[in-house]
Order: sequence, then C-alpha cells, then structure tokens
Amino acid sequence: MNVNKKIEEGLEHIRVAEKSLKTSLLKWRPDYEIAAEEYNKAATCFRNAKSFEQCKDSLMKAAECHKQNRSLFHAAKAIDQAILVCKELGNLSEVLALSERSSNLYMNAGSADTAASSLDKAAKILEQQHPEEALQLYSRASEIASIQDSSRQAAEYISKVSRIHVKLKQYDQAAHSIRREIGLHQQNENLQATGRLAVALVLVQLARGDVVAAEKAFKEWGNYCEAPEIQTLEMLLQAFDEEDAEAAKKALNSPFIKHMDVEYAILARDLPLPEGLTAAPKASVRENAAPSYVSPNLQAATSFEDQQEGKGDSKQTLEAKEASDDEFEGGLC
Repeated sequence: MNVNKKIEEGLEHIRVAEKSLKTSLLKWRPDYEIAAEEYNKAATCFRNAKSFEQCKDSLMKAAECHKQNRSLFHAAKAIDQAILVCKELGNLSEVLALSERSSNLYMNAGSADTAASSLDKAAKILEQQHPEEALQLYSRASEIASIQDSSRQAAEYISKVSRIHVKLKQYDQAAHSIRREIGLHQQNENLQATGRLAVALVLVQLARGDVVAAEKAFKEWGNYCEAPEIQTLEMLLQAFDEEDAEAAKKALNSPFIKHMDVEYAILARDLPLPEGLTAAPKASVRENAAPSYVSPNLQAATSFEDQQEGKGDSKQTLEAKEASDDEFEGGLC
C-alpha cells in the first residue's frame, strides 16, 4: 500500500513538472528550474518504491531541465544518480555513454576534478563485467587529472589501467601504461612506488616473451628498487637467460612478489618458466610383452644370407686344408 502511495506521489510531481514546462500567452518561457526540482522529487519517490525504471526516466528529465537552465553541474549530478540506478537495475549497457556525458557536463561547468571522480566511480561499476569499457573511463580520468597537473591522482587512475591490461593479458598495452605510471611517480618523487613498478614491468616483459626488454627495464629502473628486490630480479633474469626453470621458480616465489597487487601476483604465478635442454626419456620395457613382429620375407632373406655365408666358410676351410697338405709334402724346403 505504501509502495502505491509513493508511486502516486511521484506521478503527481511529474504532472507538476510537465505543467511548469508549458507556455502560454502570459508565460513565454518554460520554468526549467521548477520542472527539474519536481522531477528530482519524483525520482526520490520512485526510488523509495523500488520502481527504478521510472526513477531513471525522472532523473534524465531532471538533467535535461538543468541543462536547459544552464545549470550544467546539477545536470551532471542527475546523470550520476541515473548511473547508480542503472546499477540497481543490472543494466550496465548505458553506463559508459552516461558517464562520458556526465563528465563532459562537469568539464563545461569548470569542475574537472569532479569529472575525473565521476569517471572513476562509473569505471568501478563496469570493471568486473565490462573491463574494456572501464579501461576507457579510467584512461579518460587519467587524462583529465594530467591536464589539471594532478600527477598523483593521474598515477592512481593509470595504475588501474595497467592492472586491467594485465588481467586481460594485454601485455603490450600494460607495458606502455606502466611506463606512463613510472613517469608520473617520478614527477611526485615517489621512489618506492617507482621501484615496485620496475618489478611489475620486468614481469610484464617476461610475460611478453621478451627477455631482452625485461633486462633493459631492469637496467633503466632497477636503481629505484630495494636491495631484496634487486637480488630477486637479478636471480630471475639470470634464470631466464640460462633457461634454468628451478631458479626462475624460486625467484618468482619471493615474498615481495607474492605481496604485490593481485594482478601482478597472479601474473608471476602463471608466468611460463624457461625450458632448458633435457635428455630424451629412456624407452620403457613392458613385462611379459609379446615378441616384435618380423616379416616372413625378412626371415627368408636372412636364411638365404646365412646359407651363403656357410658355403663361403666351407670353401675357405677346404682351401686351407689343401695348402697345409702341400706344405707337409714339401717339407721345410
């Protein structure tokens, strides 16, 4: 009963909003401010009644009224609320477009930081089910933060981009974004974070199958690593260079690698180990096995050769005997 009451209340607010948008001889311009307010009230009623479709429609109408009234910031806020309603509905297909629209309104209203934050929140909604779309939003948020000279915030957004690339096994893109992240941390003089990213970059290059690029990354950024990290990376790179699978496995089981971000820890766990030269396995012999098959033609050929060899041996023996008799008859002369 209470639900129906809330829905009726919401519909009444919509009727008032639609009335305020009408014009007449004495009212030349629609009252967008009142209409936006009434649509927002209707959206609240529909949300309380769990009627999310009506709630979303009301919020989008409120956003349009705010936009017509040149209140761009409030228009963007209404769209952000509509994105949350889409999450409640389980309908994420519109989130990307709505988020981009909202961020553009924030930018036009002169609120770049809020635009980046809005993109970040929408990307978190998409990340599990639609990581490719989340990548676009995180990348856009990073670009906005960089324009505002907020390198620390930009590094946080680009870090999420790198981890999603690794999760999707897009290692070329991951290597590129990690380099960008390193550059941003260098601007902030965050040496510890730079060292951890050097380890991540080496792992990504090894996942690409490019040991040379991994060694180059270590030479370029390894001086930012701590002593245990340097020792582990040297052991790991030497193991891949010498194709020593056991040594590589030992290096990848290092505690600090296991305690990296989840995506990099999983990458290290699943990293293909180098394959060295191994001896060919010995052929096994089965007990009580049947004798090997021999062709009858091969047996006939073998018997014929044996007979020929026997005749040759008899002839050689007869010749030797005749020579011995001649020698005996001739004596020592």
